[in-house]
Amino acid sequence: MNKFSFYKGGSAFWYLILFGFSLSYTPALAHKLLRPMQSVWQQSQISGTITDGTSPVAGVTISIKGSASSGTISDFNGRYTLAASPDAVLVFSFMGFITVTEPINGRKTINIQLQEDATQLQEVKINAGYYSVKESERTGSIAKITAAAIEKQPVNNMLAAMQGRMAGVNVTQTTGIAGGGFDIQIRGQNSLRAGGNEPLYLVDGVPFASDIIGYSNTTGVLPRSASPLSIISPTEIESIEILKDADATAIYGSRGANGVVLITTKKGKQGKTKYTANVSRGNGTVTRFMDLMDTQQYLDMRKEAFANDGITTLPTSAYDVNGTWSPTRYTDWQKELTGGTSELTDLQASVTGGSQRNQFYLGANYHTETTVFPGDFIFNRASVRGNFSHTSEDDRFRADFSVGYTQQGNDLPATDLTRDSRILAPNAPALYDAQGKLNWENGSWSNPLRLLYASYLAKSQSLIANSQLSYQIVEGLEFRTAFGFTDLRHNERRTNPSTLNNPSLGFGSSYSSLYRNTNNRQSYSVEPQLNFNRQWSDSKVAVLAGGTFQQQEGNQLILFADGFTSNSLLNTLAAASAVYVVADDASQYKYQAFFARANYTYKERYIVNLTGRRDGSSRFGPGKQFAYFGAVGAAWLFSREAFFATSSILSFGKLRASYGTTGSDQIGDYQFLDTYSTTSNGYQGSTGMQPTRLFNPDFGWETNRKLEIALETGFLKDRIFLTAAWYSNRSSNQLVGIPLPGSTGFTSIQANLDATVANSGTELSLRTVNLQKKDFSWTTDFNISFMKNKLVSFPNLAASTYRNQFVIGNPINIKLLYHYTGVNPATGAYTFEDVNGDGVLTAEQDKKTVADFNPSFYGGLQNQLRYQRLRLDFLFQFVKQQNYSSDYFFSRPGLLSNQPVSVADRWQQAGDATLYQMYSTNSNSDAGKAFNNFQASDGVVTDASYIRLKNVSLSYELPQNWTGQLQCRLYVEGQNLLTFTPYKGTDPEFKTTGFLPPLRMLSAGLQLTF
Repeated sequence: MNKFSFYKGGSAFWYLILFGFSLSYTPALAHKLLRPMQSVWQQSQISGTITDGTSPVAGVTISIKGSASSGTISDFNGRYTLAASPDAVLVFSFMGFITVTEPINGRKTINIQLQEDATQLQEVKINAGYYSVKESERTGSIAKITAAAIEKQPVNNMLAAMQGRMAGVNVTQTTGIAGGGFDIQIRGQNSLRAGGNEPLYLVDGVPFASDIIGYSNTTGVLPRSASPLSIISPTEIESIEILKDADATAIYGSRGANGVVLITTKKGKQGKTKYTANVSRGNGTVTRFMDLMDTQQYLDMRKEAFANDGITTLPTSAYDVNGTWSPTRYTDWQKELTGGTSELTDLQASVTGGSQRNQFYLGANYHTETTVFPGDFIFNRASVRGNFSHTSEDDRFRADFSVGYTQQGNDLPATDLTRDSRILAPNAPALYDAQGKLNWENGSWSNPLRLLYASYLAKSQSLIANSQLSYQIVEGLEFRTAFGFTDLRHNERRTNPSTLNNPSLGFGSSYSSLYRNTNNRQSYSVEPQLNFNRQWSDSKVAVLAGGTFQQQEGNQLILFADGFTSNSLLNTLAAASAVYVVADDASQYKYQAFFARANYTYKERYIVNLTGRRDGSSRFGPGKQFAYFGAVGAAWLFSREAFFATSSILSFGKLRASYGTTGSDQIGDYQFLDTYSTTSNGYQGSTGMQPTRLFNPDFGWETNRKLEIALETGFLKDRIFLTAAWYSNRSSNQLVGIPLPGSTGFTSIQANLDATVANSGTELSLRTVNLQKKDFSWTTDFNISFMKNKLVSFPNLAASTYRNQFVIGNPINIKLLYHYTGVNPATGAYTFEDVNGDGVLTAEQDKKTVADFNPSFYGGLQNQLRYQRLRLDFLFQFVKQQNYSSDYFFSRPGLLSNQPVSVADRWQQAGDATLYQMYSTNSNSDAGKAFNNFQASDGVVTDASYIRLKNVSLSYELPQNWTGQLQCRLYVEGQNLLTFTPYKGTDPEFKTTGFLPPLRMLSAGLQLTF
């Protein structure tokens, strides 16, 4: 045999190896040597679902610890499958979430719930309008909330979801009735005009006009009309970004003076088709009732008032004390008229999914909400939204189409019963008689339920559609075009039937009346853009250039009809004896602009951002229609410098600053033109015309100059993250009505006033990761904003009609009041400071005390806690401010009107030192005249600061080994739960007289995903 055959023969070689093992065989050695081969032989399929506690997470990387294999990625449903040995360890990683390591331990199914990693939030991209930017690299001031925060709040308006969550953004509610409005101020008030401080709203890039769509005589129960923003369902929103400083807003030019609100709706995502259903039920109640007099306290007050006035024989109209009404009867009218329960229902369903090239989303929402008033009144909103995205095979072409349609109905009483509930005498008669009919008590009172016969009905339809087409011409150069369309149709009516009146007065249907308001608004917009991005060596450049072309058309018709033949025909104009056209307006607004942005980044730590825009608006006269706006922003990421690279404390540091100009054309259409209207004073049977506005060709833009300096710092791997910003804004060239001499036939002319309003302040935001473990985590977010508003200049203010409204050096949201000096212990009447010492109290000379109703500071404190599948979120909102006290809303103590129990501390005899003056029913007495001055003094201004438990959300996700492929989440949510305040009225936030304040809302729901 050839001596090399042993080595050439494979079998001989293995025989020799086995012979060697047989000489030194031990069981432990065999197990050690054969274990790798057993792991391969025993590998099995491991599968599961990955969620964030509320929904599946797609794109999660799953790998085997210590293995070089590529692993796998979770699909759109959060599902994954991979082969691994029973004793391997899986690693789950995804940007923005904590990496999870999970031993297999022989299991076949492993479901993972990821937790947000607050230390990675700097890498998340945020929407800046025409472009997106990493949180760590933005040079502007942008605040953001996501669907995760919005969906935890039982609210019907997206603005309510923003309260207390954003620094520099102050949102107040104007009514507790569904469909009502909100006031929003982003870094204060810039315009002297109340209607000139609204921000710009964009829904998926499409401008959405927030102008009031109602009419004062038809809105009825809703102060300041119905809110157009209530048409947008909060459940449709993916995120809301607020652009605040010049760097962020200047690219929107004249429309960004008061900030920009970017609303992004939900979109489709890659993965298997996912179905989601959500149902919740809840209720709302008044948060707090006022402490009012009971029957005995009230009657004592009334009798004492008559005695103080020297009246011994009670008048026949004093039904409450002259024996007509029972002196032992008591009704808590607050509970009777506003103590009901508002019921709310939310139904949501969506389907989403798609491939790498095509994604889709289709969602539907239905919301209903009743009122706390007696009767069957309801607000309802139904909406449907669809989105489709396509990317070409070569990744160069992309198309996005989105459309949303909403139909909203508001069937409400025409009058808010809140004021009646507070002023009705506690011994007033019963609401119903023995036959169950409205009780008029022989004509001795006006039954408050009569107001429910009048109705307010509003119906709105809204369509918002947009498409974005983009094409990559060459690498780094992309052309994009956005098309937008909005259509808003609003119809409302208010009926006033004759049954509102006491039957004993004999008013028939001819005294019935009807108001109708029809308001339609359509808008078209086109925005072509060119984007260039290039990176080489240490430099990165991004250039954007584009244009905006928008046209908005509106039509409004307001009718008034009376003299109806029957109340059953009250909604039929043909049944009226007279129909009057209150307004018949058609308007057209055209807007065009060209904008550009250039961003340069050097070594990923030095950033300069330049923006500019040339705007044109049809709201200004010839030669004034165009204006230029621009800004520069810069940032230095000093934590990326070499001398901070080894720091174990500072993990992130950025210093940024910006300066620029924005503008405003929020003045309405045709304000620079001379306009005419019809007059009832005709000539020989012909309708006459009269001038209503003077022509002003010099009518131009308001200008807002903004400066900001900010510091962003992260410590201990961003477990502590602090942002501090200081800003100073100055708004000039104010668009107001400038007073004219009466000899001109006009009181004012619309023009630019050389007045300047300044807003400055400091904003602090703090995020801390208190605990972050596998089963338990706790994060806290805190924000606080200090602000100061000031009228810097106003030429010839003392000689203008605004002299009793504004004071140079003070905020513009002020009231000039008498200075209250207490109750005269000798006479028992209120006293006030006589400023000029002439012995006479006059508004012109003695109203010199300034009451500032701007908040000194405001903010919020939010905590998010998680234990395994249980989540608890709660938010405290706080505001330091002044407001009118309850004394401002009530009539003079002693009249036929209930009062707070606090007025019992009144003057009764000479020498008394009391809070309130003597009771009186005589308006011509010293006490009567003093009371009128009292309500125009700082005596009715009080501390209205508060801390409110704004929102609580508790949710639990059922384990999937119980539910299989079905994900099930149970939750309970609350809004406006507790309020801590020294304020004695019903709600310290509320500044509107006689309307229902925000309600306490509680709801529970179930969410299913499969």
